[in-house]
Amino acid sequence: MTDKFLIEGGKKIEGEIEVGGSKNAAGGVLAATLLTNEDCFIDNVPKVADVFTLLDILKGMGVEVEWMGERKVRIRAGKNVDPLKMDFSRVSKARLSVLLFGSLLPRFQSFKIASPGGDRIGLRPITTHLRALEELGAKIERIGDFYNVDIKKLEGKEIVLSEFSVTATENLLMAATLSQGETIIKGAACEPEILNLGEMLKKMGGKIEGLGTHQLKVQGVEKLGGVSVELIPDRLEAGTFLVIGALTPGELKIKSMRSEHLDLFLAKLKEINVNFQKEKDSIRVWFSPNLKPTKVQALPYPGFPTDLLPLVVPLLTQAEGKSLIHDPLYENRLNYTQELKKMGADIEIVDPHRAFVFGKTKLFGVKIESWDIRAGAALLVAGLMAEGRTTIENVEQIDRGYERIDERLQKLGAEIKRVNG
Repeated sequence: MTDKFLIEGGKKIEGEIEVGGSKNAAGGVLAATLLTNEDCFIDNVPKVADVFTLLDILKGMGVEVEWMGERKVRIRAGKNVDPLKMDFSRVSKARLSVLLFGSLLPRFQSFKIASPGGDRIGLRPITTHLRALEELGAKIERIGDFYNVDIKKLEGKEIVLSEFSVTATENLLMAATLSQGETIIKGAACEPEILNLGEMLKKMGGKIEGLGTHQLKVQGVEKLGGVSVELIPDRLEAGTFLVIGALTPGELKIKSMRSEHLDLFLAKLKEINVNFQKEKDSIRVWFSPNLKPTKVQALPYPGFPTDLLPLVVPLLTQAEGKSLIHDPLYENRLNYTQELKKMGADIEIVDPHRAFVFGKTKLFGVKIESWDIRAGAALLVAGLMAEGRTTIENVEQIDRGYERIDERLQKLGAEIKRVNG
């Protein structure tokens, strides 16, 4: 039996809430600890399901994992690490496990890995990852739901990525750091999470130029050492709290965040007429009853984040007029709009990537299901603002990316309860 959230909507939500460490940044940073056999200390680690799954995968292979405090973990991938002990069932559950390709390659001449799992938001092929790693010298063969990986040596070269893929860039960056010679990565993604990983690799002894741009230059080194690194705040969690603050009565202060990681998202909120004020390392947001319609398209960083597109839809249901949302990347990203329509939202799907949102409409509590992390968060937001009781099923999807979201919201005044079955 899976957990559910029972939410009584329309309650005043106010106070202060702190943003945790970035789940997406944790993926690359934790995977990169396999590149050295020395101690790595990772701080500001979010205690979310996807991170625990990745840590369990590492432990299963023989990696030492020790919690040094509430948010700090020591990881040592010593000589006893064995990819043959990899738990394939866990790999197939977590999308973050795709980053094991780039971190295992420099260390092992051959290994087998299950096809990574993740969200039900459409096809998420890893062709870009595999082609890039094959250009470095890897031989990768897919057999059913598994990949066999063999390699003699990694040799740097110029590689053009076919898409601005965050995890493909991270995989290539990790593998190139321990390759022979120079690797130039063109078409690299430049999200803050990649910068977090790149700075870690440089502290470990890697030679990397161009972080934060679409072209990276990596000079391979023979060995990487231990490191201490802190994960950046989760910009997606911060964006979620901003939307909650705009749609529910009260004033909310979102602390420990970096507003510069959300420039276009904040610009769009301003266009929609959300009431907020930036402060140092925090943002205050107030209930915003007079919202305006807009057009929103998800784009690679520094564009509007695809993972925050579902979060603005509840906002747009409360805007007077017609809005357009467009996610060119994932063909099933809009599935959650069917759940919002059950609540009374007026949404017309134009095609698998675009939908019109008509407002202003009143939302009512009903029984709905979380499809993936961000869709689940969008439904949670809708439940907090809706009239009556909302039941959200399959909330383990939300737990994959949000730490104790129900308990944290309860402290702010939300009437939300977790029940089993």
